[in-house]
Amino acid sequence: MPITNSNITTVISRLRRAVRHLPDPSVTLVGKKWRSPFRVLISCLLSLRTQDATTLPAARRLFAVADTPAKMLKLTAPQIEKLIYPVGFYRNKARMIRNICRDLIERYHAQIPADLDELLTLKGVGRKTANLVLIEAFHQPAICVDTHVHRISNRWGYVKTRNPLETEQALRKKLPKPYWMDYNALLVTWGQNVCRPVSPLCSRCVVGDVCPRTRVRRSR
Repeated sequence: MPITNSNITTVISRLRRAVRHLPDPSVTLVGKKWRSPFRVLISCLLSLRTQDATTLPAARRLFAVADTPAKMLKLTAPQIEKLIYPVGFYRNKARMIRNICRDLIERYHAQIPADLDELLTLKGVGRKTANLVLIEAFHQPAICVDTHVHRISNRWGYVKTRNPLETEQALRKKLPKPYWMDYNALLVTWGQNVCRPVSPLCSRCVVGDVCPRTRVRRSR
């Protein structure tokens, strides 16, 4: 049977306990450590298609040199590239970061907008990034769907969707709002450590007794 709203409270409670001793996702760590909307936004951009082990050191190197939009614009794209390498698509991200910083200064007085629609007007900022900034930087309830959230939500049978956008829309309608804030961090952490894309560690899963393991062909 799929996980439903009749037992989602139990599922979330178990995951919260289980992840206490597991490392937080990189952007969550940035939000906890620096409490800076700008740093959270830039870290989110660096994390796209990049492992956490690479994202956080790159963010630290970059912020040690430039931690505001104005300071970032004083760097050339090649200088930013050198600081963030080897994050995925580092050349494209360097140019994107400079363009976003220019936009922030010209349109928002160098401040990060705390609004989904406004964040989405920044070139290079998609729904996943915008929602994550709202959660980690502004502590607003939002639904951030990355590959882990999409995969696990469908693996549970909690939603039946074809892509992250559909998953976000389905979760907005179904997931109780008190769980929106930490749903992403919980599922990302669980997805990185236990509920992996290939051969998940179902024998170690704290919700294995209620998970239907939808489309799981092999597990450990």
